[in-house]
Amino acid sequence: MAQGTSQSTDEESLNILFDNTMKIFDKIENGNEATNSEPVQMNIKLAISNFEKATNLVSISGMFSRNESLEELPTETLQYLLLPALLGTLSLKLCNQPRKDIVNVAEIYFRDFLQRCKDYGVTEVEVPQTSIKQNNNRPQTEQAKIANMVLTREEKIKRYKEKKELKAKLTTLSKAMSAPNADDHTKREYLTTLLLNYVNQALDELNSIEQEKPLLEYMNTHGRESKPSQRERAPPLKPVIITKDAIQKAVFGLGYPSLPTMTIEEFYDKRVRDGIFPDAANIPHSTIQSSNTDQDEAEEIRKEQLEETDDSDELERKRNLDEYKDDHRRGWGNRYNRS
Repeated sequence: MAQGTSQSTDEESLNILFDNTMKIFDKIENGNEATNSEPVQMNIKLAISNFEKATNLVSISGMFSRNESLEELPTETLQYLLLPALLGTLSLKLCNQPRKDIVNVAEIYFRDFLQRCKDYGVTEVEVPQTSIKQNNNRPQTEQAKIANMVLTREEKIKRYKEKKELKAKLTTLSKAMSAPNADDHTKREYLTTLLLNYVNQALDELNSIEQEKPLLEYMNTHGRESKPSQRERAPPLKPVIITKDAIQKAVFGLGYPSLPTMTIEEFYDKRVRDGIFPDAANIPHSTIQSSNTDQDEAEEIRKEQLEETDDSDELERKRNLDEYKDDHRRGWGNRYNRS
């Protein structure tokens, strides 16, 4: 009896922890403050820490097993399948840490989330492969490339329609969930729809990561990757995955496809909106002009100081300049092609 009471208390603590952290997560996602601001970064780190604790509690409880299907899971446990996707989303918003580490950890979370959703039958979407794995395949013929492009385009159109439908459905279900008498069927449908929505988001983020990785490799090779401040030595990022036997496990075989779906400008704009890259529009043009003005003023002050101290070189320079002006009137040399 005592053991059952203890398990019930743990589940209640987990539920409170998850609900409170989701409020922080929603505030981060829907807030107007810049992602790289100190208050938002503190909330991001707090949310990550809490979701990691929740992941550990889920692992210890043995809540999930690969031998089960979605129908066998209790409704109240479905929300915890979101943990890897939530951790991946928050990880990408971190600043003041090596971007390469952030991207690698987020990729592990999103791939784990997609694989878990596929195992439970939430979706039939295959976990994308990395470009490295694709490059190891045999070169495609032109016909195969064209066919692949057609399939990719059709898949994008299909996913776009699914996103719109899921968004509309979530809006309706959210209103139903706010009712005090929401039944188990409504809760289950809402959580399943939410999982499908995050499946689409995870696919989008993996595609963005695929495009960002070569850029990070280039920056790292040329020594231009931004480094964290020496005053804030954050511990290295390590993914925390839901497992039945251990709290953490190593995840290898990173991989996903893909053809780029964003231009470089679109990709940069997305990172600017997330507060990761600086916004070039915020750099005032007057800064460049003011620097030139300061240099001119400094030169004038230097010349005046030389005159006041009767510097021989400066006096000689001014004397030569006066003699030159006497012998060379303004406009005399500008007689080309004149009668």
